[in-house]
Amino acid sequence: MTYTISGQYLAACSCAVVCGCSVDAQPRDARGGTDCRGLAAFHIAEGRLDDTDLAGVDFAFYNLFPSHLTAGDWKVGVVIDNGASEDQADAVGRILSGQEGGPFAELAQFIGEFLGSERGEVSISDGEKPGVDVAGHTRVTYEPLLGADGTPTTVKNAMFGFSPEYGIGRAHGTSSAFGLTFDADYGEKADFVFSSEPVAGGAKGRV
Repeated sequence: MTYTISGQYLAACSCAVVCGCSVDAQPRDARGGTDCRGLAAFHIAEGRLDDTDLAGVDFAFYNLFPSHLTAGDWKVGVVIDNGASEDQADAVGRILSGQEGGPFAELAQFIGEFLGSERGEVSISDGEKPGVDVAGHTRVTYEPLLGADGTPTTVKNAMFGFSPEYGIGRAHGTSSAFGLTFDADYGEKADFVFSSEPVAGGAKGRV
């Protein structure tokens, strides 16, 4: 089976700006905590798993990283938007679990506990005030950090990342899902491409 999905994502976590997970550093938050509690919400603009069209599906991936990423023992859970069909939700679940190969299969070795999958309303907004709303769980907004020329600050070619280059900034709001509660401080957003097969540049996407 093969898949390719692409679109936009927005992530937020408890880490003080800038989150160290991208370089496999020990997480640290503004209150002295040493784990990373966060979520990344995705809108699939185009994509499919074999014959299942995944365009328009939104989902939120929740995480607890208790130490630097390669130390493992991650706890993860996922909320898939109510608008997705059962076939679409099943396909997304298989991709995220690593069953269909690609970057998520490479990361499966670090997961210590899967906290479950839920259906719910997942909304990702862009424009002047980007943010994520997962009904009953999460409401966060994102404000980009700006460089000297006034354009958004970006991170490029990180060891771990959902995109080869992504914007970073401050997040505001709270989240509580799968027993993982946090106040958002750090945020990031970009376009993404994930695939079970090599994509442009010879990679399978980045995570």
